[in-house]
Amino acid sequence: MARPGPRPAHVRLRRLLVMLPWLMQRGEVPLAEMAAHFALTEGEVVADLELAAMCGLPPFMDELIDVFIDEGTVFAGVPRVFTRPLRLTAPEGFALLAAGRAAMALPGAEPHGPLGRALDKLAMTLGDDGVVVELERPALVDDVVAAVASCERLSIIYWTPARDESTERQVTPRAVFTDGGHWYLQADDHRCGDERCFRLDRVLGISRTGITDARREVTLANPQRWFTDDPELDRVTLRIPNELVWMVERYPLDSLTPGTDADAMSTVVMPITSEQWLRRLLLRLGQRAVVDAPTKWSALGADTASAVLARYDVVNSAN
Repeated sequence: MARPGPRPAHVRLRRLLVMLPWLMQRGEVPLAEMAAHFALTEGEVVADLELAAMCGLPPFMDELIDVFIDEGTVFAGVPRVFTRPLRLTAPEGFALLAAGRAAMALPGAEPHGPLGRALDKLAMTLGDDGVVVELERPALVDDVVAAVASCERLSIIYWTPARDESTERQVTPRAVFTDGGHWYLQADDHRCGDERCFRLDRVLGISRTGITDARREVTLANPQRWFTDDPELDRVTLRIPNELVWMVERYPLDSLTPGTDADAMSTVVMPITSEQWLRRLLLRLGQRAVVDAPTKWSALGADTASAVLARYDVVNSAN
């Protein structure tokens, strides 16, 4: 099932940084070929190019990006603004270099293509010791991207850290994206019959099934919501003092109900990745934090604090 809502603007912008130089170098490309090259659906390519076609410089008369689609073919011309030398301040140059190098890690980017060559020239001008963008790329990314383009179903071995177990499941890859420095696969999970996101560095192995599924339109997972949408994650309900709510607001939350009672306790429902993570959170929140559900963790905060104090006593006695 496709997720509602548009893809985040920053995701579309990074993709355009790669797509537009590639397209302008070729002049015209079949829409289907372009979608396959960048591991997108044709609808996503059209939506992104429509966004690009509205970008330009004031007064927007003849300074817009020249791109249009006619009978299944994408046409692009080089905007006049790009035919003149571009003058940048040093901070603007370094920001552009950082954004471009981050985009080069995306599927479809060509290190020796127009964007890659432009970044090399910019780095030489700035002095190539000021910006280093490293995004670890799992070895199986290329195989997964190829499966996205062909809609071939894969069999994967996936490790779930919360349960410390590995499971085998069949998935149909739909998109590959990065978030928070990690690579993720958005796919149809045939074990549960729904769409799921998998962290690629937790995929222990993949094999081809020889099964090809129908292509369908997908919406890239919203980085503000996709984590909390995973039903396989455990949920915890906490009551915490109102003055400590700031400590959990930076994490994905299912709900937050501010307290209005005499004790001014707020109720928070949130997904957690493991019991160990919840232990650390409860230590930071202190003894006034209460686990309402599930009941198996009602005493987790007190037990964790006691274990820490016991280790502290052992260290002190040894000294």
